[in-house]
Amino acid sequence: MNTELHFRPANMNDADCLLLWRNDRATREASLYTGRVEVADHLKWLRSALNSDQKRLYIAEVNHRPVGTIRTDNEEDGLILSWTVAPKSRGKGIAQKMLKRFVEECDETLFAQIKVANIASQKVAERAGFTLQDVKEGVLFYQRSAD
Repeated sequence: MNTELHFRPANMNDADCLLLWRNDRATREASLYTGRVEVADHLKWLRSALNSDQKRLYIAEVNHRPVGTIRTDNEEDGLILSWTVAPKSRGKGIAQKMLKRFVEECDETLFAQIKVANIASQKVAERAGFTLQDVKEGVLFYQRSAD
């Protein structure tokens, strides 16, 4: 059985899965925006994100099963990265595998904004080569320079 992690571009068929992950309690607690997202708002956002030149949304899969997502937002100096692990895939090192694979394949400067209380994501980012640059209002600002 192949357990290698692969990325594929997200599409509208992923809408239900992405909304379920986004509204998961633990995901919301770790997110900068902690409110629940309504279906109509999510669909509008997803359509916009998929058609944007400034965003990329990827689904991470193991054995053709979605296990998480990574989103990039273009910024002047690089890409802001955010990631979510599917609730059923947590505790299996998926976030570390996703971020490691993504940074290996990316030749741009990467940024991440992580809440001070989100220790798991801090560890994942640091293991992937991100370094802490700043702290403001309970958010840690990380950077990983292009190799």
